[in-house]
Parts: sequence; C-alpha cells; structure tokens
Amino acid sequence: MVETKIWQVDRTERHLENNPMIIEAAEILRQNDVVAFPTETVYGLGGNAKSDEAIQRIYTAKGRPSDNPLIVHVASKDQVDAICTDITPLARKLMNAFWPGPLTLVLPKRGDISTRVTAGLSTVAVRMPNDPIARAIISVANLPIAAPSANLSGKPSPTLAKHVIEDLNGKIAGIVDGGATGVGVESTVLDCTTTPFTILRPGGISKEQLIDVVGLVSDDPALTRTDQTPKAPGMKYKHYAPKALMYMVPKGKETIQALVNHDKEHGQRVGVLTTDENVHRYLNADVVISCGERAQLSTVAHQLYQTLREFDEANVDVIYSETFPDEGIGQAIMNRLSKAAAGRIIE
Repeated sequence: MVETKIWQVDRTERHLENNPMIIEAAEILRQNDVVAFPTETVYGLGGNAKSDEAIQRIYTAKGRPSDNPLIVHVASKDQVDAICTDITPLARKLMNAFWPGPLTLVLPKRGDISTRVTAGLSTVAVRMPNDPIARAIISVANLPIAAPSANLSGKPSPTLAKHVIEDLNGKIAGIVDGGATGVGVESTVLDCTTTPFTILRPGGISKEQLIDVVGLVSDDPALTRTDQTPKAPGMKYKHYAPKALMYMVPKGKETIQALVNHDKEHGQRVGVLTTDENVHRYLNADVVISCGERAQLSTVAHQLYQTLREFDEANVDVIYSETFPDEGIGQAIMNRLSKAAAGRIIE
C-alpha cells in the first residue's frame, strides 16, 4: 500500500498551470510515478509514456494485461510530431476538426515511446484531451502521458473521483478530483494507418462525424474478435463489467418483465437498466436504474458507467439491459454494453 494524495481542483479556474496542486501532480509524473486525473471522457491513470517504470506501475495498479496498448495523451500538436511519424494530411484534418476532444488516432510511432505503451506494435494511439485539468497537467509535466481509464481492469470506467478512490486508493501516488467527466464513454479510436481509416473502438466522436470530415471509414471486425494482438484499448478483453451477470434484451419491456418475474420466483435479486421513458414500467424488479433519456442518447453515454457501478452497490444477482440504436453515440453505448454483458444477449 502507498499513500494516495487527493487534490480537489476546480476546472473552471484560470491559469491552471500555476495551481500548486497541478504542479505537484505533474512533478510526480516527471518522477515516473502515476496519477489519476479527469478527462472529458473518463478519469485516466497517467504515467510518463517514455518510461518503462511508469508504464509498469500503471499495469500493476490496474491489474491490466500488458499486451493491451495504452493511449498517449498530449497537450499540443507539437508533441504529436515528437512521438509520431508519417502523419497524413487526412489525419491532420481530423486533428484540426476534433482536437482537443474525444478522438484517438493510431499513427506510426517514433522510437522514444516505451514499447510497453504500444504492446510492441509499430503504431501508437494518441489524443489531445479537452479537459482543462488534463491538459494543464500534461503541459506542466512537459511529457507525453500514457493514460488508460483509472479503474481496476475489467470494471466500469470511472466518471467520478470517488470511483477512482474505490478502485485504486493505496495503489497510486495521487488522484486529482475535478468533478464529474463530461462525455462519459471513452474516446473513439481511429486507425489512420489503413485505407480507409478504421474505427477500432467507437466512442465520443461518432462514425457519422468522422465520415463528414474524411469520407469513408470502416469498422474493424476485430472489435468482436479476441484471437490477435489488439491495436487499441477495449478490443480484446472483457471490459466495463459489473459484478452481476448482465444480459442485453433487444425485444424490450415485455421480455424484460417476464425475465424479471421468472428470476424473482427463483429467489434472484434482479436489476433492470433502462431509461427515463421506461423507468416506471418494471414494477417487480428489485432495482431499476435509468441511465438517461432514450430521446437524447448523450445522456445515456454520460451516465452509463455510473449506472453500472450503482448496480454493484445494490448487490443484484442479474441485470437485464434495454438496448439502443447502433448509430451515432449509440454505437459506443452498445459497444460498452456488449462488453459489460460479455456478449450475452437474449433474443
């Protein structure tokens, strides 16, 4: 166990680079230790992307498989040129359109990034976060920062500092508490070394938004395969999972209610993941939690991981989840639900 420092920082504060808590967190990163901090997507666990020692500390704290690559976070486009090579005009067009923001680009890497970051691949995943706290820490540290989600591997990603504390207190050097994150699901990961560019992980920037900027993009079939080295986080292992068995139920309300009734008769404690529009419909379930408005899927994305953690707190045995349109931000929501349910679906 180590002492984990917790700093509370107001992201609306001007000149965050001068905040002594930001400076202290950045100095810890420069010493090759690890610190959790908010981004606009989820909380990240940051470490010096050039340091094998720092990256090993990330893997150890999370219990994360070392063949699962990490995303490198930068504070400026100049840092990208220092760690990537052969950046195409189309890739730069995406940077100009969506950075800072929840888009990660997979690009050919230069040699000074730790091979533990890239899982031995010749590419590196890189993004510029839109959260002012994240960018201030990276800027003051003056390092590229590798930062997967700041949770124990396999658990729902953290959208509040309290989630990081629950998972990693005593395992990391510090946690910067900047309040709730915004998007709520991780960044979109786009492989820019293929023709056309390929979505490796759907996220905060939709496929439709990418097409508007660069034309055709494809979905990587490896999103549903586990027999190869992943090129991006979230491709290979079970992710985002609550403690209870979880099932997706595309047929909706009547089928879910029948499943609830059946499991209740057999002594199970049952949860239902739904939306504001349907939260009143599941009368017999032990725990019914809305993760947002079906009419506004950004609210579902924002609250999804918090909802999964609430089911853990409620100690349910099984969770039945409604499903969502697989387009726009819905593609990211369905990707995360599928992984949380380990692909279990009741047709």
